[in-house]
Amino acid sequence: MLALRETMERAEGYAFTALCSTNFLVACLLFATWDPMITTLPGLYLLSVGLIKPLVLAVGWTGRAVCSTAMLRFVNLLFNCGNLYVLSLIVGRLHPKDKTRSASRRVLSALALSTFPVLYFFTFLYYTDAGSTFFSLFAYLMSLYGSHKIAALLGACAILFRQTNIIWVAFCAGSVVASKMDEAWRTERSKKKDEKSLSQVSLSVSGAGKVLRFSVDYLMTPCNTKAVLLVIWPYVAVAVGFLGFVVVNGGIVVGDRTSHEACLNFPQLFYFLAFTLIFSAPVSVSYGRIVSFLHSVRKKPFRYLFVTFTCLLLVWKFTFVHKYLLADNRHYPFYVWKKIFQRHELVPYLLVPGYVFAAWNFAETLKWKSLFWNLAFLVCLTAATVPQKLIEFRYFIMPYLMYRLHVPLPSVFRLLLELGFYTAVNAATLYIFINRTFQWPNSSDVQRFMW
Repeated sequence: MLALRETMERAEGYAFTALCSTNFLVACLLFATWDPMITTLPGLYLLSVGLIKPLVLAVGWTGRAVCSTAMLRFVNLLFNCGNLYVLSLIVGRLHPKDKTRSASRRVLSALALSTFPVLYFFTFLYYTDAGSTFFSLFAYLMSLYGSHKIAALLGACAILFRQTNIIWVAFCAGSVVASKMDEAWRTERSKKKDEKSLSQVSLSVSGAGKVLRFSVDYLMTPCNTKAVLLVIWPYVAVAVGFLGFVVVNGGIVVGDRTSHEACLNFPQLFYFLAFTLIFSAPVSVSYGRIVSFLHSVRKKPFRYLFVTFTCLLLVWKFTFVHKYLLADNRHYPFYVWKKIFQRHELVPYLLVPGYVFAAWNFAETLKWKSLFWNLAFLVCLTAATVPQKLIEFRYFIMPYLMYRLHVPLPSVFRLLLELGFYTAVNAATLYIFINRTFQWPNSSDVQRFMW
């Protein structure tokens, strides 16, 4: 990895110059026509040509084998292997204290995450998820190593796979800013002989005010602003390029815009928290954790009443239902909505206590991270989920992986439990996809159940 990093650092200047001069706009302008049902940029198609064409020339293949379904899906299998490797490197970087003590836990953690059911399933289809995840994770890895130009370049590649990956480019920048603010906070506390860390600041009006005043003072100081900009300018350059694309394109979506309109669907955040609670249960939920939650509710009942009331209000006023969710019975969210949410009009409100526990468990698991990091992650998580009108589990892949990567490294037993859980879900999903086919009344095509 050290040799890889040194090679990348030597190439940083050249690569980033190429990025700034040829950004995403060029890739879009290369295509004179566009299928209106394709709503993402052509990153997957461009890279497929870049990978398959040299192989075809070397082997001498011709005809249908060149652009066969198997060949195209093989590209995503390569991405899945890359995801496993990148995930293992990120785990090692985020949990250095555990690096020498338990290599098996790092390997198991990376292996489990690479088989995360939603991501794993779409590895076998020609979808953008595997490549989008690979470049987003690779960008974050490089930002952790301090190679911000390379991280920005990889982030631009991720955007070519899916436009919403601009959020994770912003997260890389936000993580850098959070790190600098953490350092400044510790320095200020040490000068004032105040040993209270950010994680110990009380969740109150006075505590929030203290952090807010510090943040404003820090960001309004010219030398601090300059120091931050000197580090995050590659991400800013990508953001400016992306903004140019949005202006030229007239929006983020490049295909059917009527089916991908943004809205303030706040319950999407609740769905994500419930989704995260279920899939992270083997490593984040325990009897002791549940007891701690009940104690917390008993100690601060008015706080939880206020949170519950706010969630009820958001469910009441901001629940949106996409036409695909009601019509497309090939996908699991259709059945989740039909069998659970539509069972009775009160069900969406009765689920709110579960959302509150999921949110508490989410925050409790990440409390070892600094407050500034958590704020950056919360902003990006909200941006990645709330504007989406359609409940689509694929939209949860990157937020979930970012959350799970920052969970304290679990025990071997819990990791094996997680891996077993994911394997069982994957086996069931693939079996249903392959063997439980059906047909629509107005079509002779074979339909399959899938995520």
